[in-house]
Amino acid sequence: MSKKVLFILTSRNQYDDGTPTGLWLEEASEPYNILTEADIAVDITSIEGGAVPLDPNSTQNNELDKYAEFVAKIKDVPSIAEVDVAQYDAVYLPGGHGTVFDYAHNQQLSSILADFKDEDKIISSVCHGPSAFVGAKDKQGNFLVNGVTLTSFTDEEERAMGLENKVPFLTQTELENQGAKFVTKENFTEHIETDSQFITGQNPQSSVAIGKALRDALK
Repeated sequence: MSKKVLFILTSRNQYDDGTPTGLWLEEASEPYNILTEADIAVDITSIEGGAVPLDPNSTQNNELDKYAEFVAKIKDVPSIAEVDVAQYDAVYLPGGHGTVFDYAHNQQLSSILADFKDEDKIISSVCHGPSAFVGAKDKQGNFLVNGVTLTSFTDEEERAMGLENKVPFLTQTELENQGAKFVTKENFTEHIETDSQFITGQNPQSSVAIGKALRDALK
């Protein structure tokens, strides 16, 4: 039977100051294409359901045309509350700055991740997606990523973009505070980490690599 992956996307469309943000398109569409081309089924959901907002900075270079098929699929998606997560072999959480507002400290999302961890299913995420792990605990009440080797968008990358004061927290710092063994590589270069069931990527430049790693882990 073909493997199934659940994509969970952000529903948040702005920073607290009103500047638009949302999903970073490449981080979802590249893995989607890689997985579906390998005959792995992908279902797409978001935190609140409905249309998924796109970070306008992720559509500056003809991405809306390049990823038109995927963009059409996120015009109206179910919310995570509507999905039976038990049917999936893996969960994938792409980034975009919207995620730091609606992934972190999200009890519903935390519960889903705790189920995946408990059942030893794959948990994969890239860039700001690992903000989903911030505040998340496993079924034993420990931080989900305590002792896990992983990566995400780094504090240095956040500062390089001048966005460190627009986000509610720095993802790397928060994950380190929760016991993660955080690995950084050079800013804006491809980098993924795999530790048991966790597959994580540092930045948008890691979108293809994490898609391939997730595909290969599901073979």
